[in-house]
Parts: sequence; C-alpha cells; structure tokens
Amino acid sequence: MVRAEQVHKSFGHIEVLKGIDLEVRSGEVCCLLGPSGSGKSTFLRCINHLEKINAGRIWVDGDLIGYRERGGKLHELREKEVAAQRRAIGMVFQRFNLFPHMTALENVIEAPVRVKREPKAAVRERAEALLARVGLADKMGNYPGQLSGGQQQRVAIARALAMQPKLMLFDEPTSALDPELVGEVLDVMKDLARDGMTMIVVTHEIGFAREVGDTLVFMDSGVVVERGNPREVIANPRHERTKTFLAKVL
Repeated sequence: MVRAEQVHKSFGHIEVLKGIDLEVRSGEVCCLLGPSGSGKSTFLRCINHLEKINAGRIWVDGDLIGYRERGGKLHELREKEVAAQRRAIGMVFQRFNLFPHMTALENVIEAPVRVKREPKAAVRERAEALLARVGLADKMGNYPGQLSGGQQQRVAIARALAMQPKLMLFDEPTSALDPELVGEVLDVMKDLARDGMTMIVVTHEIGFAREVGDTLVFMDSGVVVERGNPREVIANPRHERTKTFLAKVL
C-alpha cells in the first residue's frame, strides 16, 4: 500500500529526512516511534504531499505521490491532481482541526459533499453510521466547543473515514489529550485495525504499538534506526539508541 524509497526532506539548511525507506502492506498497522525532532511527523506529511520531498519517491497503492515520472525525471503534479490523490489518504492530526461553526455531523459530511460531489443524503447516512461507530451517536448535533478533546478527536477520525480512504495516517492523535481521554481514541483505532484498515501511526503509546502494530519503526535524526515486530523490538531492541529511548519511555 505504501512504498517509500530514499526519501529526503530539508527545511532550509536543516536536513530532516535523510533517506527513508519504508514498505507498508495493505491491512498492516505501522507504528513510527522516536524522539521529538526525529522526522516522524514530517515523513507522514510527505506521504500525502503536504510537504514536498527533495529527493526519493513515495507510492501509495501503486500511484507515485505528488509527481509524474518522465524519462527518469520527476515533474510535480498540478494542485488539482495532488488533491485527487489525497482523497484516498485520510489524516488525523494532533490538533483536531474541526470547523468550530459546524456540528459534529456537519464536519463529517462536508468533505465528501464538497470535494467528491457525493449526494448529501447518502453521505449523511454514512456520516451518522461513522459517528455511531466511534461512540458519538448522541453527539451528532453538538459543536466542537461542546465536546471533550477525546470526542473531538473521534469526530476527526470519523471525518477522515467519511472520504473512504485506502490509507489512514495518524500524527500523534492522542498527544493533545488529557490522559483519561486517550483510551477512547485508541479504542477506535484498534477497531479500525481489526477491520483491516492500513494505518501508519506516529505515536508515543508503546502499549498500542505492542498490541496493535504489525511493524514498529524507530526513527532518530531523520533515519530509520531499527524496525521489526513491535513485541520483539520493545522487548529486545538491538540498537543502542533504541534501548536508550525505550528505557526512558517505558
């Protein structure tokens, strides 16, 4: 579903990604772990071309993201073409980014109707089912300001799912939440994983990575330091940098 080859990304003179290689098969949950500043969130944003890469290639479901290749050279796609690619990639951010003037239901309905031009009645039915799925059947008419952080993040997940994506990207989806609200968001993500959704999750939730992840990738200073089965990497990290990091967070 996702293949990244030698992905480089710099901001000015600062090289944030230094040649990332990664493969995620359809239906897999890949957890990205690492200290702040290691490039995890930047890499996630490169997958849907929210950040333009400086070198390398990224494919999602066989499509080269953000570029067209001709004669060995990459030519950037037009914004409209990039937007079309993004429709297949759902993304959930640290901050919920909900429209404050819209109800939970309206937030979920908006993109499929506006972007995909789907009939509102059909989208509404799907949106109601999604909000019920994330445990918010009784909050559909509430505005974001009337919801807890955990509830807002669950609306954000339902909103991403409403576009019927092939891939879901989660950028530390629980980091802005009070500790007691973390579990309700992780439960929704576990449910998605059980249903076979392909997911790449930037997280510090070691328990989630151990329980739900198919692959754990530990990044530091813009490179992949270690990867493998989450249970094995967490229990017996091979690289000294991974050991040091896990010793501080476990």
